Amino acid sequence: MKDHIHRMIRVDQAGEFGATRIYAGQLAVMGDRGPHSGEIAAMARQEDEHHDAFNRLVAERGVRPTALHPFWSVAGYALGAATALIGPKAAMACTAAVETEIDLHYSKQLDELKDADEDPELQGMIEQFREEEREHHDAAIAAGAEETPGYPLLSAAIRLGCRAAIRLSERV
Repeated sequence: MKDHIHRMIRVDQAGEFGATRIYAGQLAVMGDRGPHSGEIAAMARQEDEHHDAFNRLVAERGVRPTALHPFWSVAGYALGAATALIGPKAAMACTAAVETEIDLHYSKQLDELKDADEDPELQGMIEQFREEEREHHDAAIAAGAEETPGYPLLSAAIRLGCRAAIRLSERV
């Protein structure tokens, strides 16, 4: 298997794991009765499915997972809990920011795979998951993410963190 395909699978598994941890942190703070908790729980279940799919690819293809897995566990949970502590709209602002970067990331990967006419299975997964991540983004915006005080700064900081996590997880 080509090294760049392994990097794609590694970073996507790490990203989907990070998403599960963000939602776990949000739900731990908000519980199951808070505003948007039902939406967050539904998005969390979908992220679990994405993570499971990448776990399967890692195992089937012998991909080395990122060594940063323990760090992403703590960082994702902390980001989710911190944004939920700010409030339900801030939790949604986190989702909108993360999903913006994931959409860009998945779109870039799809372009690379399609241009090289490589790995139709991975292409299909990424395309499906990208559409679901876009739905998460749109739901977060509809739930008032942009109404969060300091939204531009919060969004920019989270997006920067996502870009750094992507680059690190591809390599480490």
